[in-house]
Amino acid sequence: MSNGRIPQEVIDAVLKHHDIVEVVGKHVHLTKQGHYLKGLCPFHSEKTPSFTVTPEKQIYKCFGCGAGGGVIQFVMEIEGLSYVEAVRELAEEANIPFSWGEISPEQTEQQMERSVLHDAHEFAAKLYHHILKNTEQGREALDYLRNRGFSDKVIDEFQIGYAPAWPDKLAQLLESRGYALPLMEKGGLLLLRQEGGNYVDRFRDRVIFPIRDGSGKPIGFAGRTLGDAQPKYLNSPESPLFRKSRCLYNLHRAKAEIRKLRTAVLFEGYADVIKAWEAGVLNGVAAMGTALTEEHALLLKRMADQVVVCYDGDSAGQSAAYKSIPVLEKAGCEVRVAMIPNGADPDEYIGRYGSERFRREVIEASVSSMKYKLLYLRKNFRLQEPEGKVRYIHAAVRLIAAIPLPVEREHYLKELSSEFDYSYETIKQEMFQALQELQKMNPRRDNNDIPWNNVMNDSSASERVPSLLPAYHNAERKLLEAMMHDREVAEYVEQHLGDQFNVEAHAALAAYLYSYYASGNEPDIAKYISMLQDEKLESLASEISMTDFYRGLNGRVIDDYIREIKKHPQQLTVERKREEMVRAERSGNVLLAAQIAIEIITLEKQLKAM
Repeated sequence: MSNGRIPQEVIDAVLKHHDIVEVVGKHVHLTKQGHYLKGLCPFHSEKTPSFTVTPEKQIYKCFGCGAGGGVIQFVMEIEGLSYVEAVRELAEEANIPFSWGEISPEQTEQQMERSVLHDAHEFAAKLYHHILKNTEQGREALDYLRNRGFSDKVIDEFQIGYAPAWPDKLAQLLESRGYALPLMEKGGLLLLRQEGGNYVDRFRDRVIFPIRDGSGKPIGFAGRTLGDAQPKYLNSPESPLFRKSRCLYNLHRAKAEIRKLRTAVLFEGYADVIKAWEAGVLNGVAAMGTALTEEHALLLKRMADQVVVCYDGDSAGQSAAYKSIPVLEKAGCEVRVAMIPNGADPDEYIGRYGSERFRREVIEASVSSMKYKLLYLRKNFRLQEPEGKVRYIHAAVRLIAAIPLPVEREHYLKELSSEFDYSYETIKQEMFQALQELQKMNPRRDNNDIPWNNVMNDSSASERVPSLLPAYHNAERKLLEAMMHDREVAEYVEQHLGDQFNVEAHAALAAYLYSYYASGNEPDIAKYISMLQDEKLESLASEISMTDFYRGLNGRVIDDYIREIKKHPQQLTVERKREEMVRAERSGNVLLAAQIAIEIITLEKQLKAM
């Protein structure tokens, strides 16, 4: 059995070396529940964990969105790779030698372009770093960074570089190494001049900060001028590699610490991330040249329970922090906000007061999102005037009413009452009125944007109970599960049922199982799923394999299932004949109706005899 041009022994070695708990655990926080591990699905938004990993079977399954498979399928989905690319990546991580072609027929043109662009970006990053550290051209930029407080150690760690003022230095070197310049332009490294039609470097006379994806591959650059040239900051454009709405700077370096602490610190820019890293904040990331998006928030939620927003202390930074709160909370994150005094940014604060004070008085002293909302809100009111004070209390009470936990609501109401010397009961009464208005506006569901994951205990039975499957459908699923776990059952089913499965997908899974065992393989669900290479079949196989009905099966039960499956086409024929008989009676053709009735009786006798 082969998978494209990948030798089966390479696939077997990859599956043997990589434990699915470790692979999934790099992206999902898993907690043990009996024989399973559960967590929030990395492939869709959810607040209640429905993503399950089964170590014994080396498979995963999400009962929310339906995703499922083994190690290879997970890497394909989480990193957007083809089957061949996922196997190659896992093989490289395990130092497993492989010999299939560099370019597989399975690789699309887009995937090949991405691979070339990754290589070109890696070359550019090394070139810029070399120019900064080892050439006369980079001396001014290196002095600038050192004067800004960047140590040589952190410059090397983050591979900071310098793009010289020379207009086409990178373009010439890329061309000399055989890179297609139109593709380099598409990837954001070069620009095509309208006059003359030649290619020039996108980044010139700028300090360069490489941007990498979650796995550490280079996807773009951020450049900062040394002088007054505009724009002061320049990021790579959207490209096949770089999607600003999905990219978080430093994620590949910070994700281990984020998972360890279950907390991420969100900064506005790469300089803040780097200075905070040097100050001991190892779980810091930043959005690149865009406001925080839902994709960013979901990415963080997969690794962290809490996000500390640490934006600049000026009005623009605090406004951006305020806007980030609902985005993060919608994704299910607990949000805290770090307050930097005197309008400073993290870089400035660290330079002025040092690392320890930054960690203690800014990051660790962060306030809850509600506390921050109230502090932000009060800036819009003249609290020294009675009218302004009353208006602020009205607005604050409406904010507090939206808090789901009664204890937390009470805490902020008491703070409000104490600070402004109003009766707690009066403020509480107003809060209840605001709460009633909110409840009228919002239906009682835990995740209104996600219909399949929003059922509360008072929802109707039709919302909670899935429709029952027909008997033949259940029989096919239970047979397939037994076949996945037992070679002899598969051989028996092949002999007595063959391809007579009524559900097309079930028939396909059975055919793959027959082929799998015919190739001499022993029962191994992860290995079997790895050969399917079809998203829907992988998901279905994962779901079926996790039901554990097979443990109670015996020969008599298996025969009953086969009989039930074989009966279904006959039952359909009987139903069709009944419809034909009714039509004959309505048309007045009594003789034809009688003949059909006799056929039905014969068919029903055959069904009873089966």
